[in-house]
Amino acid sequence: MGMSVTISAADAQDAEHILKLQYLCYQREAEIYQDWSIEPLTQSLDALRAELTEGKAFVARLGDEIVASVRGRLDEDGTVRIAKLIVHPRLQRHGLGGRLLDAIEGHYAEDPAPAAKRFQLFTGHRSEGNLRLYRSKGYAQVATHEVGPRLTLVTLEKAA
Repeated sequence: MGMSVTISAADAQDAEHILKLQYLCYQREAEIYQDWSIEPLTQSLDALRAELTEGKAFVARLGDEIVASVRGRLDEDGTVRIAKLIVHPRLQRHGLGGRLLDAIEGHYAEDPAPAAKRFQLFTGHRSEGNLRLYRSKGYAQVATHEVGPRLTLVTLEKAA
């Protein structure tokens, strides 16, 4: 019998494991855009720890191993900025990304003060799997931003 994946809030002790997983997961994005200097691949452990204290993060565990993660932070204007949704390559396309999106959205939707008005995230224009997932979860494109000759960021949003 196989183990089931559990989703829970991340804590400070998870930071190093999340950073290692992030580095692994963003290799594919770096390859797509031919850019290994993207922020998820250069982020320091201290910067990740700061993100964990400034917002909320969830992890998915298979046994003791962290196999997926997501972070979110509520802005003053009521926008929950969701970032760095990552799933271990061997477990992608099994619904973990959607479950993590549900967890982070649920956390902010249930927290009455201050109220979340919208959820927003972004991905690269060639990241078809990401775009497909986000659209299937009700996100719609609201903006694009050309970062360089190979990368345009697509911002997606949905009401809370």
